[in-house]
Amino acid sequence: MIRQEEVYKIGRLGKAHGVKGEVTFQFDDDVFDRTDAEYLILDIDGILVPFFMEEYRFRSDSLALVKFCDVDTQERASELTGSNVYFPRALAENEEEMPSLAALVGFDLVEAKGNARIGTIAMIDDTTANILFELEDGRLIPATDDLITDINTKKRTITMEIPEGLLEL
Repeated sequence: MIRQEEVYKIGRLGKAHGVKGEVTFQFDDDVFDRTDAEYLILDIDGILVPFFMEEYRFRSDSLALVKFCDVDTQERASELTGSNVYFPRALAENEEEMPSLAALVGFDLVEAKGNARIGTIAMIDDTTANILFELEDGRLIPATDDLITDINTKKRTITMEIPEGLLEL
């Protein structure tokens, strides 16, 4: 059984496309393409289920059409509409590049001075020009390269130099 902590959300399925089982996939992270993944994980009624991909093609920088194995009709593809799409952290961590913002959800934030744990990242707010880490307690921390000193994917920690007074806001 796939556990929630083993995956991270990369997008959501949209409506069926055509009559042969393709479905639109709105994604925040194209890690499935960079790692040559064979499958994506869908949340089906609260259960994380792997769906193997026959093929996919990009429509834009954030939209793809995906054809899953054994999904051969428009009706079957429509059943997947609205499903959240996840990617295995283990496959993403094998990448040479730095992890994507979406992969950082669930990481612990650690202060560089003294190694004090600040909190766990619950969400990434990238709706504005300044990207923010939203912690589980609701605090917002700027996710700027100037403040991040280390990202450890094995320990799932991000070490940051937090400006004085920021945590008291």
